[in-house]
Amino acid sequence: MDTGLKNRVAIVAASSQGIGRATAEAFAAEGCRIAMCARNAQTLREAAERIEKQYGVEVFAQALDVTNAEAVHGFVAAVAARFGGVDICVTNAGGPPAKGFLAATLEEWRNAVDANFLSTVYFAREVIPYMQRKHWGRIITITSITTKQPVADLVLSNAVRAAVVGLVKSLANEFGKDGILVNNVGPGYTATDRLKELAKSRSTASGESEKEVSERWSADAALKRLGEPREIADAIVWLASERASYVTGQTVLVDGGLYKGL
Repeated sequence: MDTGLKNRVAIVAASSQGIGRATAEAFAAEGCRIAMCARNAQTLREAAERIEKQYGVEVFAQALDVTNAEAVHGFVAAVAARFGGVDICVTNAGGPPAKGFLAATLEEWRNAVDANFLSTVYFAREVIPYMQRKHWGRIITITSITTKQPVADLVLSNAVRAAVVGLVKSLANEFGKDGILVNNVGPGYTATDRLKELAKSRSTASGESEKEVSERWSADAALKRLGEPREIADAIVWLASERASYVTGQTVLVDGGLYKGL
């Protein structure tokens, strides 16, 4: 399938590992020029070097904290200066800790808003002008199944991720006239380090082993298994491609049938 993405410039946030890294790899496989960022400079550098070597594409990597608006501004400006613009922006950040409502501190609420909502605002503000100049752009947010179906002990994610969906809808409506498509991808239980942390938290609370927790999650999905990061990445690449040119303002769940609603 021709995705029409060769030589496009794709920013992927929090891309040193997990779904973010898989997404950067998937865009590289399509011939995109890749811009990666993450907080851990060493892990980011290793990921960028491997992608550049494996796929033979140009990769720009910069360590930064996506909750820092000035850092995001500088990063996007550097990407545009190097590659001549920005075509695709995938926003992403580590999920907030597993907590019930009364256990979550006000600081954790602020951190969740900063990392999982305002970081998307920061990137969108920076990349949209570049996309408007080309009358072509894709903004894709990575959130969670929690945008459709709240998950126990994830009150921070349940609340803050929903705000991202409101932003996605608003941006899609406002900038569709400029050729910019804005969509959201909601992964289900996916085999990442984040899921291991959640399994550990659930294990401590329930007395089950981490393996039992993981097996229960798998059993809840129609496909009876956890997702793989590359499977979420494939959906993101499709949304960015010319094959999804009439899709905007949507949330696409990549959850193996975990969501039970209509």
